[in-house]
Amino acid sequence: MAAGSGSPSDVEPHHYGGPPLAPERKLDPNATECRCRCCGRRCWRICRCWPSCRGIQELNVALGGSLHQRLHECPGRLDHRAPKGNVDERYAHRAHPVSFAPGGYFAVLAGAGSAIVNSLHTQGIDRLAPGLVVEATAPDGQIEAVCLPQARFVVGVQWHPEYRHAEEPLSRVLFAAFGEACRAHARRRRAA
Repeated sequence: MAAGSGSPSDVEPHHYGGPPLAPERKLDPNATECRCRCCGRRCWRICRCWPSCRGIQELNVALGGSLHQRLHECPGRLDHRAPKGNVDERYAHRAHPVSFAPGGYFAVLAGAGSAIVNSLHTQGIDRLAPGLVVEATAPDGQIEAVCLPQARFVVGVQWHPEYRHAEEPLSRVLFAAFGEACRAHARRRRAA
C-alpha cells in the first residue's frame, strides 16, 4: 500500500518510446526503473495505491501509456508548471479546475462535478494506458485523474492533494478513501 507523491525529476522517455529529454531536465533513473519496470501490471492490480503528480505518470507508463514531455509546448495546452516562489507559494497556488467524469469515482467521492487543484508538472499523460479510466480533466483536456477499475484501489491524480489536505474537501475525502481501502485490506488479511 502506497501513496506516492511527486518528484522534480522526469520519467525517462525510453520507458514509453519517447524522444530524448532536453538536457536541462532532471532525471532519477533508479526511481524510474524501480517504479515503472518493477511495478508491472500485476503489482498495480493487487496493491492499494494513490500515486500523485509524477506517480500518475509512472502508473500510466508502467501500464503501457505514454507522456507529453513538455505540456506547455503542446498546442492548446495550459502551462501546468509550478509558479515561481517558495515551496509554500508554489503548492498553495490553486491553478485550475478539473472536471470529473460524470458518474465516475471522483464525481461520486467528491459529490461534485469539479474541483480546483494545484498544478506543478511539466510532463503529463499523452496516450492513456490500457485499463486506466479517465476520472478528471483540466480545461485544456489534459488528463488529471485516473483509476484502474480492475484493482482494489488504484487512483492517480496529477495534482498534490497532500498539500494542506486538511483544508481541502477533495483532499480529505481522497485520504479517507485511501485509508479505508488500506483498512479493508488489513481486515481481509486478518480474516484469511
